Amino acid sequence: MGKTLVQSVDRALRILELLVEQNQSMNLSEISEEVDLNISTVHRLLNTLIYRGFVEKEETGRYKLGVRIFEIVSILEDSLDLKAIVRPYLREIVDACNETANLVILDQGEVVYIDQVESTNLVRMFANIGSKGPAHSLGAGKVLLAYLDKKELDKVLKRMELTKFTSETITDIEELKDNLKQIKSQGYAIDFEEMEEGVRCVAAPIKNGDGEVIAAISVSGPNIRITDKFLYNKLIPLVTSKAIEISKNIGGIRIKG
Repeated sequence: MGKTLVQSVDRALRILELLVEQNQSMNLSEISEEVDLNISTVHRLLNTLIYRGFVEKEETGRYKLGVRIFEIVSILEDSLDLKAIVRPYLREIVDACNETANLVILDQGEVVYIDQVESTNLVRMFANIGSKGPAHSLGAGKVLLAYLDKKELDKVLKRMELTKFTSETITDIEELKDNLKQIKSQGYAIDFEEMEEGVRCVAAPIKNGDGEVIAAISVSGPNIRITDKFLYNKLIPLVTSKAIEISKNIGGIRIKG
């Protein structure tokens, strides 16, 4: 354990845990005493946590939990409800095509995998639940970007690094924006080996009762099985129809990314 412990992260988390446990604002000296760290170290860690939105400093100089904490809690609560609704549909998708099906959300410009049902094929796609991925190179990520309003999209793209993963990855912002317009128009996205060579993916948006896109489902697999014929004749109709079915049953769940 000691070999992998990052001291600064551990100390920052101790401060967050303290603020959660106390459930009230605290001054610098109180925090320093409780976590047994000198004031200068605590002050430096608090400034970092403030920058990330996890802590706020009141006009009185006391510190309290920031809005980012509550946003994450809200996302987790809604994602649990969302998973319960969507999982049966993911199973239906896998039963129909025997390729891995995913449920993802957008958080701070990144795709977050919140559920997955795996294919039974020996060669199959896999992502750890809770893992993140670059939105610009994943089918599900592009779907979620496509349905952001212009102001929010520009804000997200401004802080994103359009890393090139394969020869097919879109790294030009204007080209990506054109691709996103097409995705929104057709109602689904295709990832033609943009994240990983030999892997294809199709994704469609999930909308809540207010018509807001809150998540996406996707199917991914190797291109030796996901041929053009299989993709267009089977997967796209399957994924888009299931996304529509899910959207009809979502209700008022809201997940802000």
